[in-house]
Amino acid sequence: MKAMILAAGRGERLRPLTDTIPKPLLVVGQHRLIEWHLLNLAQAGIQDVVINVSWLADQIQAALGDGKDYGVNITYSIEPEQALETGGGIFQAMEYLQGEAFLVINGDIWTDFPFSQKKLPEKQAHLIMVSNPAHHADGDFSLDQALLRNDGDGARLTYSGIGLYRPEFFSGCHAGRFPLAPLLIKAMQVQQVTGEKYEGCWIDVGTPERLQAARDLAQKR
Repeated sequence: MKAMILAAGRGERLRPLTDTIPKPLLVVGQHRLIEWHLLNLAQAGIQDVVINVSWLADQIQAALGDGKDYGVNITYSIEPEQALETGGGIFQAMEYLQGEAFLVINGDIWTDFPFSQKKLPEKQAHLIMVSNPAHHADGDFSLDQALLRNDGDGARLTYSGIGLYRPEFFSGCHAGRFPLAPLLIKAMQVQQVTGEKYEGCWIDVGTPERLQAARDLAQKR
C-alpha cells in the first residue's frame, strides 16, 4: 500500500509562524509534524509515500529529501502557488498512487493512530473518525454501523484527516482545484464510504493554541 501526506496548505490560522515555516515542518516534541507520519508509516511497513507541496515547497523538499532517513521513499507532487485543495491535490497525485487502495493523511494532525492496522476498504473509501473536538463540536458525518452518512440521525463524528481510498473513488474527476468533501458526500449517498471511530490521541494542529496543546502532550509521552 502507498500513502499520501497532504502538505500543500498555507496554514493561515497559524500565521505568523507559517509565514516562514510550512505547517508540516512545525516541531512537536522530538520531531516535526510530518516526520511523525513518516516514521509511523515506515514502522507500519508502508514505504512509498507521496507528499503534495505548494507553500514553501522547497523547505519541505530540503528537510525530507528522498525519505531514506525515515525509512521511506518520497515522491513529491508539486502544485501551483494556489494549492489545489484536498480533492484536486489527491487527483493530481493519482499518477503516483495507481494500483490498490492508498492511505491519505493530513500533514497538520498529530496522532498515534496505528497505520499498521490499515486494511483495504470494502467500499470506495474508509475514513477514520474521532470524537468532536471543541473547535468542531457539530462534527462531520454520522456512523451508521459501518457506513458513514451525511444525512443520518445519529451522533456526528469528526473526520480525522486519515482515510483509505480506492482509485475509482476519483473516477470522473478532472484536473484542477476542488475540495474532497463533495466527493465524499456523493459517495455516501450510494453507500460507498465506511468508517470507524478511533479513541486514541489525535489533535488537529490548526491554531497556535492547538499546536501548544500537541507540544504539551508530546512532552508527557
